[in-house]
Amino acid sequence: MGYEVQITVDSKDPHQQAKWWAQTLGWRVEPSDEEFIRGLVEAGHAQESDTKVFEGTLVWKLGAAIGDPEHPQQPRILFQFVPEGKSVKNRLHLDLRVGDRREEVAGELVAAGASILHRGQEGPGRWITMADPEGNEFCVS
Repeated sequence: MGYEVQITVDSKDPHQQAKWWAQTLGWRVEPSDEEFIRGLVEAGHAQESDTKVFEGTLVWKLGAAIGDPEHPQQPRILFQFVPEGKSVKNRLHLDLRVGDRREEVAGELVAAGASILHRGQEGPGRWITMADPEGNEFCVS
């Protein structure tokens, strides 16, 4: 028996992180169903304080998810709110496999708000370790 996998990332600003990562991966932020959210609030199943408006759209305050619409079988990534910032190295990270375009892609990501932490090599393998706008490490390999 297999399991459906979702990757969850703690975040100070989950909606902004979801937007950044969706742009980075060429994915999309899962759309918000404003009518559904309003209905839950009106029925007393959720509070107004559970929601917020992000870029003109009513959303759940504590999270936002992204996925690849062309490959829906891939895991989705959920960014969930936590009050504390990142404080130690990630034990799990994403690898963006881009082949010989490592430097080009790293440059594009720096322009979009990421930072380069270091470059690595082991045998023929090369990678660039980077951090997203909230400091979460990932590699471009």
